[in-house]
Amino acid sequence: METELLNRLVKQHAETSRLMGVSFVPVYRAAGGPPAPGGPADLSAPPPEGAGGPPPAPGASAGASPTILEIKPIPPSPIPPGPRTPERCQGLLDALRERYEREAPHRHFITGHTRIVFGEGDPCARLMFVGEAPGAEEDRTGRPFVGRAGQLLEKMLGAMGLRREQVYIVNVLKTRPPDNATPTGDEVRLCAPYLFEQVAIIAPEVIVALGLPATRALLKTADSMSRLRGRWATFCAPPPLECRIPVMPTYHPAFLLRSYTAENRGKVWSDLRMVMDRLGLAPAKPPPGGGDAV
Repeated sequence: METELLNRLVKQHAETSRLMGVSFVPVYRAAGGPPAPGGPADLSAPPPEGAGGPPPAPGASAGASPTILEIKPIPPSPIPPGPRTPERCQGLLDALRERYEREAPHRHFITGHTRIVFGEGDPCARLMFVGEAPGAEEDRTGRPFVGRAGQLLEKMLGAMGLRREQVYIVNVLKTRPPDNATPTGDEVRLCAPYLFEQVAIIAPEVIVALGLPATRALLKTADSMSRLRGRWATFCAPPPLECRIPVMPTYHPAFLLRSYTAENRGKVWSDLRMVMDRLGLAPAKPPPGGGDAV
């Protein structure tokens, strides 16, 4: 798994370099050992003595790591003042989508997408669900959470007494990663400002973070999901946005589909009940003959 992730990161950096006009990258012998045939270059190792290339910058020590060009995310824009009506909020979301498509942060990394999946739902929703990235079915339709995980999410909403149209559903990434891979830190860093602006426009009373990548993007934490879920946290939007919103981290529906145990379902339902209590929602009546809430 680590090798697969390393290869993906190398490909992403190579594609970024190509887009920036770089057509040649020198490969140096790794410090303390022979180069790995066909393997990725060890960019942290110094070049061999006498190797070509520009001289070190003034004040730089010999053997210092080379400077790697870092693409900085475009910061979110301030939300213009005005009434929080569905029409105005939807207009702001539409304008944000146009800006996202124009700025296209996903062009800086490798994606497997055909459509942008921006988000959908009530633009003034009290409750917002944030996932990590679109999958194959989402990419095909351009809508978030419409595959198997989305069907389970709708079941969860029904148990909460809600319909899909009453909440807002979004992902951190707006494009599908290759083979549905977990978003990398660089991908999240480049796409998160657009998510943060979506949150500020909608201004929900509560956010449910579905899975660890979404939780970490919102809360800037390195903790595990087992430590984060079931506990209230706070999303603090970066400047120039101004909002603080309670966040309930819980397991992603895709995780539940892989580990559909009574224990895991009970944990998610417990998390959702805390959200319902905070919003003053009453659970839906169970179907005739019983049935699982999640």
